[in-house]
Amino acid sequence: MFKGAKARFVHSENMTLSLWRFEAGAELPAHSHPHEQMTKLLSGVFELTVGDEVKVMTLSDVAMIPSGVEHKGRAISDCEMLDVFYPVREDYR
Repeated sequence: MFKGAKARFVHSENMTLSLWRFEAGAELPAHSHPHEQMTKLLSGVFELTVGDEVKVMTLSDVAMIPSGVEHKGRAISDCEMLDVFYPVREDYR
């Protein structure tokens, strides 16, 4: 998807799940989408910015990203993250 990141996607009728692997230093560019998103950090440390709020996520932290809100991130260390999107991300099929 972008330098330093790999993802696998699973789609149901109404949701998309994605498992991300980030290398330390990888940057998730600022973006927004109409989908609601729940992000759970599975390992490592990740800095997530949602709107104007910056959160350093550590093991098992969860963040909610509302529809249409700009967000971005940076892997502070190698890390894994699980995202759940509603509705399904047709652009990731």
